[in-house]
Amino acid sequence: MLIKSKICGLLGLARRAGKLLFGTEACIKEIGKIKLIIIANDASERTKMKFKKICEQEKIPIYEILNIEEISKTIGQCNKAIIGIKDTNFSNEIIKIINGGEAIG
Repeated sequence: MLIKSKICGLLGLARRAGKLLFGTEACIKEIGKIKLIIIANDASERTKMKFKKICEQEKIPIYEILNIEEISKTIGQCNKAIIGIKDTNFSNEIIKIINGGEAIG
């Protein structure tokens, strides 16, 4: 739970800093600017496959770590299953937390 709360905190900061894209259309449209994709673990299988393929082609890290409700609440939107982080520092910090870096506590 600590990992999720740290990630949500960073996503909230990134949102306020204007460093997030959210929703399928926005993320696909600006895929070249994205450093990290977070996809909801309860997103449709079709959406997951689509983004995994895109991320593999574009060499963008992709993680399934939050659900749609958690993502939506964190960014203050409704029904969002995809977040694209445009900032290298935010994406590196989130990846570090996911991989067990700063999250142990």
